[in-house]
Amino acid sequence: MIDPLGKDAARAVARVTRDSIADPDQRDRAALAVRDRLAELALPASSVGGYWPLGSELDVRPALLHFKQAGRAVALPVSGPRGTALVFRDWDPALPTAAGRYGIQEPDASRPLVQPAVLLVPLLAFDRSGQRLGYGAGYYDRTLDALRARGPVVAVGVAFAAQEVAAVPCGPHDERLDWIVTERETLRFGE
Repeated sequence: MIDPLGKDAARAVARVTRDSIADPDQRDRAALAVRDRLAELALPASSVGGYWPLGSELDVRPALLHFKQAGRAVALPVSGPRGTALVFRDWDPALPTAAGRYGIQEPDASRPLVQPAVLLVPLLAFDRSGQRLGYGAGYYDRTLDALRARGPVVAVGVAFAAQEVAAVPCGPHDERLDWIVTERETLRFGE
């Protein structure tokens, strides 16, 4: 059994580390470098689920725009009640979004649902075994579990290189990532 205080302490340290990357130019350069690294990967061509950055998360919108311009369906999550998997709705950057459950921008409910073949996953910390530390609500673990039960999905953790830790505390319900992409490197796990 995982010590919940261990995960809470790890989350606190990870937030401080990520929040310390305050230079907007450095953050923008990292977002563009991650976009370029993602563009080089041989990812499934159909659909990409991303996220709208919250606080100091790495901004994946440049990557999402790249995928959209390449003709892929691009979707953003819509948060339901705590303890449920996320659903994804088509994102059109030309259309307005609205603040959802946690104040995060989401596509309108009229946008079509999308089943992502690739999911860009935000995180607080990651390690070299493909584990990630999230915020603790379990949204992405439940989402990956649900998506993988329906078919193949490639989970790509997206972060600043500074968010790497030696080992992420993990439990039986934590979903491993297939890739981790930072501004400095691309890590692949499994096949």
